[in-house]
Amino acid sequence: MQDVSFADIAVVSCGTVSLELNHLKKEGFLDTEHLFFTTPGLHEDIRELERQLIEKIAMARQKADKILVVYGGKFCYVNADAPTRTMQTIIEEQRTEGPIARIQATHCMDMIAAEEERERIAQEMAGGEKVWWMTPGWVQFRHKVFKGWDQGLANENFPRHTGGAIVLDGIGFMDRYMEEHTEAFLEYSDWMGIPIQPYPVSLDRFKSLLAAQAAALKEA
Repeated sequence: MQDVSFADIAVVSCGTVSLELNHLKKEGFLDTEHLFFTTPGLHEDIRELERQLIEKIAMARQKADKILVVYGGKFCYVNADAPTRTMQTIIEEQRTEGPIARIQATHCMDMIAAEEERERIAQEMAGGEKVWWMTPGWVQFRHKVFKGWDQGLANENFPRHTGGAIVLDGIGFMDRYMEEHTEAFLEYSDWMGIPIQPYPVSLDRFKSLLAAQAAALKEA
């Protein structure tokens, strides 16, 4: 992994991965003083996502010249009214104000584990059955991530994932959560209608993706 500093970079991220980013900051890898988070789960409300993202980028520019956006591309922003408008479109529009880069991943699960690793995990944990993937933020911020979802919508979406839900946990979150919030965890699983299993992973991929864009910003 590249030895790169984030000291002159401000990070603007979806709040869903705030747990991982704050963990990396605490351990010293993410040596920036400037972390800005949008509300978790805004993929359900793209207009608010775009508004908050642009607002946070503007706030970040007051702190640093270089901006690193931690948002997925393919799945985090889907504009049905303007299909050609993508997350990358928004980033390019912000480039006129100064250097900006986005982590190269499709969504937060992809930031933590690449597709081939998720396939391996699904084979190991669920016999290759279809899995609903989550990160710890999908547990911690459940009511924001699934804002507006009722039981009927849950029943339409989750049970088709016959391999259950797997939480890609790179920060040791789930062991603590299941011990301290046992009833909430069981209620979450009941609401989804599928079992939820934690799977410990490293944050090496996340670090590499962040470092790659930090290096690109320094070369810009």
